[in-house]
Amino acid sequence: MFDDFPVTTNDGVVPELNGESVKLPGFVVPLDVVGDKVASFLLVPYFGACIHVPPPPPNQIVYVEFEDPVELESMYDPVWVTGELGLEGHASSLARAGYSMKGKSLEKYRY
Repeated sequence: MFDDFPVTTNDGVVPELNGESVKLPGFVVPLDVVGDKVASFLLVPYFGACIHVPPPPPNQIVYVEFEDPVELESMYDPVWVTGELGLEGHASSLARAGYSMKGKSLEKYRY
């Protein structure tokens, strides 16, 4: 569905964040699963995003990719993701992400 729409700089992203090392909270929508680990996913601001239509806007979604797949305890729990933020967008059948991230770590969100 969203594969047909290009990701553009008009998606509301903040250019100054390009290359920044950040730690972001959110929920995981797996894209590339390897056994019980995930290699890439969409980081979304609330549970159920991308499952219900419409998805959040692209500037609220981050496409995260790990060089080595990481273990995900549960899709239902929020997580912290640390990595380098980029402006390369990503389109999938679920949603368009305005940001990308080279993931360094994934940990369960602690309240």
